Amino acid sequence: MALDKLKSIRTEKGLSCKQVADSVGISKEYYWMIENGKRRLNYELAVKIAQVFDTSPDNIFLGNQLTYSEQESTT
Repeated sequence: MALDKLKSIRTEKGLSCKQVADSVGISKEYYWMIENGKRRLNYELAVKIAQVFDTSPDNIFLGNQLTYSEQESTT
């Protein structure tokens, strides 16, 4: 699940919810709600969060249930 990945990346980087929230300009509570599936986020906020982790929003928030070859065969 994408939200599990968000928390995993944050903990791997050694950051608290507050540190990420401060970096993107939202409250710690709002970030916690995003990470725990209680609030949705818009694309702009997803980009800001991804920048904190030096990655793309797709890498964090896009489900990756399909392998690359399976994705190619569906297009």
